[in-house]
Amino acid sequence: MSKIDLHTRRKERIRSKLRKVSSGKPRLTVHRSSKYLYAQVIDDIKSITIAAASSLEAATKSDLKNTSNLEAAKLIGKLIAERANKAGVKEVVFDRSGYRFHGRIKAIADAARESGLSF
Repeated sequence: MSKIDLHTRRKERIRSKLRKVSSGKPRLTVHRSSKYLYAQVIDDIKSITIAAASSLEAATKSDLKNTSNLEAAKLIGKLIAERANKAGVKEVVFDRSGYRFHGRIKAIADAARESGLSF
C-alpha cells in the first residue's frame, strides 16, 4: 500500500471512532500541507462548516513570516476557537485527520483549548 492509502485508512478509522463517541458534538478537524495549515469546525449531523481558519487567509498571512510553522499553528488554533465561540460552539471533538498528535497539530489543539474550546 502507498503512503496515501495508509494515511486515508488512518483518517477513516479515526473518523469512525469519533462518530461513536461524539454524541452530537461538532468536529474540529485539521489539515496540514507543506505550505499552509487549515482548521474547520464541522457539524456532521447537518453537514455544514460552522467555522474555519487557515494560514492562507490574507489577514493571517500578513501577520506571519512562515505560514506552516508552530507560530502559524498557534495563531490558527486561536482563530478557530474565537470563530467557533462566536458561532456558539463551546465543545468539540478533535479530529487529527490521521496525523500524529505532535508538532503543528498539537500546537493548534493547545491554542484552541487556551482560547476557550473544550475537547
